Amino acid sequence: MTPVAGTHYLAGPVIAFAVVAGLTLFLRWAFRSDPRRRPPADDGLLTRVATLSRRESALALRAVLSDAGIRSTVRSTGPHRAEVLVFPEDADRARAVAAAFPSG
Repeated sequence: MTPVAGTHYLAGPVIAFAVVAGLTLFLRWAFRSDPRRRPPADDGLLTRVATLSRRESALALRAVLSDAGIRSTVRSTGPHRAEVLVFPEDADRARAVAAAFPSG
């Protein structure tokens, strides 16, 4: 039995397409977003001293901390949530300043 004229030219592209499709499916499975596989939030070297409902309030607290000589940063963790982080050696002073800060 002889192949139909021209069909052997289709074998290469069909095999290449099948390999690419297989790799695509495998990579989508391997790198899918699964909440159970995410690591917990890591603050690294920083310590959270305040959680505020508005980013503007967190930035204002950061400015107050800066005036007190405390280095800080703001991390948004959700649409209505912002955290103020400082280095551990400044955490006690920062908490005292944050306690006196009006969060409204």
